[in-house]
Amino acid sequence: MSPGDEHDSFGGVGGSGQTRTRLPEGNSGDVYGGARRPVRSSRSLITVVGVVVLLVAAIAFANRGGGDPADAAGPAKDTPGQNAPTAATGVRPVTGKNGRIPTGYSHDDQGAQSAATNYAVALGSAEMFNADRRREIVRTVHAPAVVDDLLRKFDASYTADLMSSAGLNKDGSAPSGMTLVSRTVPVGAKVLDYTETSATVEVWCTNLGGLAGTGSTRPVTSTWFTITEKLTWVEGDWRVESSTQTEGPTPVNGDNRASTADEIAKAVEGFGAFTYAR
Repeated sequence: MSPGDEHDSFGGVGGSGQTRTRLPEGNSGDVYGGARRPVRSSRSLITVVGVVVLLVAAIAFANRGGGDPADAAGPAKDTPGQNAPTAATGVRPVTGKNGRIPTGYSHDDQGAQSAATNYAVALGSAEMFNADRRREIVRTVHAPAVVDDLLRKFDASYTADLMSSAGLNKDGSAPSGMTLVSRTVPVGAKVLDYTETSATVEVWCTNLGGLAGTGSTRPVTSTWFTITEKLTWVEGDWRVESSTQTEGPTPVNGDNRASTADEIAKAVEGFGAFTYAR
């Protein structure tokens, strides 16, 4: 997989193999503006992190559970390749968890969609910038055969110099007064191919990425992309073997007023991400 074909947590250009860089605008005022932000052809410098961070990653959490009614509903009737949505209540989505990432997906096309969707969330999270959490996530969501190679490449990419150039501390944390934002939100998923031992799933996502806080020169922006994950059934669960990413589909921006930096920071800290994405 080439460096351009991966999940970019901070709004990189998916399958183009290129990264666009937005230069800082200075430290005066609120970079969020208080008014609707115009469409920009460039991206924040923090884009660099997203591209390198996941340059080989397949493209995320706790057990959703589900009650008896969900169990009684029986297997989902969707046929692989159809556009009909998969109802997460068709069967109990997962039977266990590894840390905060759900595991134990059903051995069918619905389980493959659920796995691909939640793994996209995990690999697009701010936790990927913490070395210990990153290694835990990579080991949990990927097939054992590809883990060691991925970890070596990740560790070589997450350098202190790279973090510093992206406005982060050397350990990947946000500077004092800033909030690191990287939250992938799946919009939908579909199965392209399915067998008893493998599945190819597309996940359409939007991502919020940047640094929130007064004086930030890397404001939180949203990007849209589609991740194609190739999964394998191994050790009783779906795991990622490889993935690619393409830009879009991207909707037209609405007329909402862009929130202030403090509003964005409070929202990210106050609104918890969903524990189960599909």
